[in-house]
Order: sequence, then C-alpha cells, then structure tokens
Amino acid sequence: QVQLVESGGGLVQAGGSLRLSCAVSGRTFSSRIMGWFRQAPGQEREFVAAIRWNGNSDYADSVKGRFTIARDNARNTVYLQMNSLKPEDTAVYYCAAAPSWTSSSSNPVSYDYWGQGTQVTVSS
Repeated sequence: QVQLVESGGGLVQAGGSLRLSCAVSGRTFSSRIMGWFRQAPGQEREFVAAIRWNGNSDYADSVKGRFTIARDNARNTVYLQMNSLKPEDTAVYYCAAAPSWTSSSSNPVSYDYWGQGTQVTVSS
C-alpha cells in the first residue's frame, strides 16, 4: 500500500513562489514515477510534471521554466517548486505515483496512487 500526503499549498500573489511537498509511505517509492497534476474548477485534471527514479523529468508546456520537480528518495518525498506564479495556476494540486515501467508519465490513468490534493490560489 502506498499513501501520499501533500502540503505547502496556499494563497500567493501573482509573481510569487510556493513549494509543494508530497510525503510518500511505502517501500517502493524510489522506483516509482512521481507526478504532479492539477485541477481547476470545472476543468479536467491536467498534467504538470513528473520525475522518474533516475531524476529524468517532464513538464507541461504551460509550466516549463517556472516549475521544478525534484525528489528525495532518502526522505520518500517529492517536491514541486513553483516560481513566477500566475492566476491561471490556481487549482488543486495532486501528487501521484505510477509504476516504474509506465511509458506515459503525463497520462493520469498511468498513476495508481493519489494524494488528497492541496489548494493553490494565485491572486492577480
């Protein structure tokens, strides 16, 4: 069983920064692909970023150059550093875990474990 708990969300002004954390329980963390997704009201859940066991990462075009995903396998934690935040980044952000053999890290159906989400609100 794998459990994920996000933290670090909040209210920030446009141009500001936030760092989200996702603490993961379970012995398979280091081998799993870890991803961040977000969902705004009335919209579908969308891919933000993902990182593989070796540190290789992928980003949505909308966040490239502003967001950075990182993982600390010793602490079973994955992070999302968000800089230059925009009002359109407002959403509930979810951490998720996928098997290491997943080929499509941007597809939410690839992920078998999800956190409860943390709200990020960016004011203009």
